[in-house]
Amino acid sequence: MLQDFKAFIARGNVLDLAVGVIIGGAFGKIVSSLTDDVIMPAVGKITGGMDFTGKFVLLGDVPASYKGSLDDYAALKKAGVAMLGYGSFITAVINFVIMAFVIFMIVRAANKAMPPPPAAPAGPSEVELLAEIRDALKK
Repeated sequence: MLQDFKAFIARGNVLDLAVGVIIGGAFGKIVSSLTDDVIMPAVGKITGGMDFTGKFVLLGDVPASYKGSLDDYAALKKAGVAMLGYGSFITAVINFVIMAFVIFMIVRAANKAMPPPPAAPAGPSEVELLAEIRDALKK
């Protein structure tokens, strides 16, 4: 069983997948920071100071023991109030679009950088194959 496990791990595609997951996780953090710290503040500035991360709709009652602001999304969420946080969703969608676009650009650049695969050798044509079959049948 240990030998089988070593053979499984030694396969290139398993190691490539592990590297891809680790790099993807780190890249996701970079894109999240870009969205949260650069893009969304710029969008907020353009839209007159609107902060999307704090946009939500209350779906339930606020507990009587809650003493914080009714505009504080994080505090309300921590208090267990049912909310629809559409601002966080908008931010997540923007994160996804940015990440998908950057990955598209990387794949596109990699495809341009790599030489095209060599053409497959030309096999016999249909006429040649039919001639071979005819000759084999004659024998």
